Amino acid sequence: MKPVALKEWAVAIEALRSGQQILIMRKGGIREETRDFQIESDSFYLFPTYEHQKKQWIKPEYQHQLDSTLAGWSLEHTDVSIQCYAELAEDILVKDQEQLSRLGGLHIWTDTFADERLKWKRTQPLHVMLLRVYELTAPAQLPILPLYNGCKSWIQLESDTLNSMERKPVLNDTAFQKAIEEIKEALR
Repeated sequence: MKPVALKEWAVAIEALRSGQQILIMRKGGIREETRDFQIESDSFYLFPTYEHQKKQWIKPEYQHQLDSTLAGWSLEHTDVSIQCYAELAEDILVKDQEQLSRLGGLHIWTDTFADERLKWKRTQPLHVMLLRVYELTAPAQLPILPLYNGCKSWIQLESDTLNSMERKPVLNDTAFQKAIEEIKEALR
């Protein structure tokens, strides 16, 4: 079976890889087959994207990380570096601004960006995905195939080597459980 990947901003993947956050927010890509975001797999690789990252949507204290992800990147690149694997710990559906605001200190995005994500496709809830992230012991370099392109969340990777690669958790069990509890406490 081909490995599944979730496309996400490179700067968000870096925040996950470094243990700065354990959540991502999704409503889906513009070209989702189901027209809204669906969980297609409980475990997946994180496929970095660069084109839609914007500095004004990242909190000032994390903007240098955006600059780092963009250093040396260009649209002409023919390969991508996969560094992380994730397991979905929980999918929390956020339906209102008050609930979303409580998570403000637990991610790298500005309140404006989070609010825009919530407002887009108003009838659909915002998926706040809590992820247990693992770093690959060595990044996997994969060719960027045309089927990976486009505004869609999930892709199947054409790779036979990814699933056999070693990986280690970014956060130990105690730190991960503490991060989960912090999010749940914020939402109470």
